Amino acid sequence: MKNFQQLYIDGQWVNSQGNEKLDVVNPANGEVYASVPAANEQDVDLAIDAASQAFLAWSEQSSEVRAAVINEIADGMQARKDEIIEAIVATMGCPITFSDDYQVQGSIDALRSFAPLAAELDKQDTHENHVVVSEAIGVCVLINPWNYPLSQLVGKLGPALAAGCTMVVKPAEQTPIQDLILAEIIDQTSLPKGVFNLLTGVGSQIGERLCSHPKVDMVSFTGSTGAGIKVAQAAAPTVKRVCQELGGKSPYIIAPGADLEAAVRYGVEDVMLNSGQTCSALTRMLVPAAQLAEVEAIAKTVAAEWQLGDPMLAETNMGPLSSHLQQSRVLVYIKKGIEEGAKLLCGGTDVPAEFSKGAYIAPTIFSEVSNDMAIAQEEIFGPVLCIIPYDNIEEAIVQANDTPFGLASAVYAADRTEAMRIGKKLRAGQCYLQGAYFTPDTPFGGYKQSGNGREWGLEGLKEYTETKALLIDAEAK
Repeated sequence: MKNFQQLYIDGQWVNSQGNEKLDVVNPANGEVYASVPAANEQDVDLAIDAASQAFLAWSEQSSEVRAAVINEIADGMQARKDEIIEAIVATMGCPITFSDDYQVQGSIDALRSFAPLAAELDKQDTHENHVVVSEAIGVCVLINPWNYPLSQLVGKLGPALAAGCTMVVKPAEQTPIQDLILAEIIDQTSLPKGVFNLLTGVGSQIGERLCSHPKVDMVSFTGSTGAGIKVAQAAAPTVKRVCQELGGKSPYIIAPGADLEAAVRYGVEDVMLNSGQTCSALTRMLVPAAQLAEVEAIAKTVAAEWQLGDPMLAETNMGPLSSHLQQSRVLVYIKKGIEEGAKLLCGGTDVPAEFSKGAYIAPTIFSEVSNDMAIAQEEIFGPVLCIIPYDNIEEAIVQANDTPFGLASAVYAADRTEAMRIGKKLRAGQCYLQGAYFTPDTPFGGYKQSGNGREWGLEGLKEYTETKALLIDAEAK
């Protein structure tokens, strides 16, 4: 078992002000993989004070210096890539091949993409009587989820550093190890002390203090909608900015005339990836009622290609869920779907005996789902797909938008023009057309209860800046 004994505050490894520890469990076998400190509110205050004291000097560094540090950190991550992969496989259960390509290498490349964006803060918009400039917003609290632990951290860390902000990072208690490795990497770079601070701990114990602290200027949170509401409430009295990427129940419209084989495969694979633990997963597949039987047959065939297995084996494409708690939540929804009368095509509540110690769920597909069922309205966050038949495309659009969420959406049509026409009518922050995939230079965020603000790319950088107008008296010297 790995034993991490300290927090990273003000450029050094320090003991927590308390004595509590957290066990980090491997969801594939239920065994304890590591132990980490559980920070308390005194640790929070120390970390925020360090970030506050470091802000002025760091924010005044040139964009070239900030960009160089970002690349320096990315180089360190590349050198320790194998350790980071192991941490994600062992603490989240993500299969090793997927962890390599998407969870880790993709995150390293994405971090590098923020380096050139540091120069955006050098730009100014000059008018006859005023100049508009952008400045770093200040001290940021970055609270990250367990499903894409490194990627979500990079999506916050990259723009914060590029803008000249300082930060306190709080990883999910289930998956803190890659953050601790990152702190070790940062400790060996030229990043000034106090710019990056890391607290491992339980959100219910330190989250409110992190979000309400008067020296914090911004909170960036990724997680459930319920937790996001609590974050916003804690931040409200100090009127700080809150950027949130929350839940989703994303619709995927397969339009008449689409390449059905390609369209259904794309949708099933999107949901099964990462064991269904993707906030933007296209979990509601809306299909022409006349083609429902054909869709069902294709979906079952594709789902059968996703086999449960040991996430450390290269041939495994579906590992366990992140925890037994998450497994139990998903099982409740599967049982509810059966009770609601949805047609179970494959999967369900049974798991092969050899996986009984892990938090496994078999690939599960429901058909003949109506949009008012709980499984069609509530985020399940597991490998569960709902197929919803429709009679005409306008009905499909109405059903697609009939959700409290609006994080992502997708359309597969006969051609790109038709897909674009439909996609523009969907109320979601992203829409994937004709089998497109996520890219880190694209704004990501939601409508409605899926959050506010945007991450990634130039729009993500703007979240970490304030706009200042410098007014000029035309007659003054």
